Amino acid sequence: MGNAKKILCLPATLSAYRIVRVGLALMFLVAGVLKLADPQVFAVTIEAFGIVPKFIAFPIALVLPCLEILLALGLIFDVRWSLEGIGGLTTFFIGILLYGIHLGLDIDCGCYGPEDPEAEAFSSLYTSLYRDIAMLAAVVYLHWWRWRNNRGIFLQRSNTRYRPVDA
Repeated sequence: MGNAKKILCLPATLSAYRIVRVGLALMFLVAGVLKLADPQVFAVTIEAFGIVPKFIAFPIALVLPCLEILLALGLIFDVRWSLEGIGGLTTFFIGILLYGIHLGLDIDCGCYGPEDPEAEAFSSLYTSLYRDIAMLAAVVYLHWWRWRNNRGIFLQRSNTRYRPVDA
């Protein structure tokens, strides 16, 4: 019975929290760096969704990857509000993907830079949607972990990190 209890408690361990947090952050970091490597291609992908005017696509293609990189670095170091920012971006991306699927767009999502031209573009939207839903589940887990491990404890909220303090 003791081993079963340890297995059930595994999702609540600090190590699991750190692995999920850093893994999620690395996904956003890689995505941001790949998009920033060729913002012109990312701008074309943004235009293909037809949501913003053409003249705004390139500035978005520069700002969005920078935001992803900043939030990812914040999440790696557990900086305050970075998890909420990642959750907001993930929810936004899911909405954009659902919009593209609803319209039947046959485009690459642009999530991790330009895809292989041989790949089927439309299936890319579904694959990206499933990946983003999994990332949103990771955000929910991280929020749950923080809530579960901070019940009954006052949090000292400095400008950068969450730290439990004895009451």
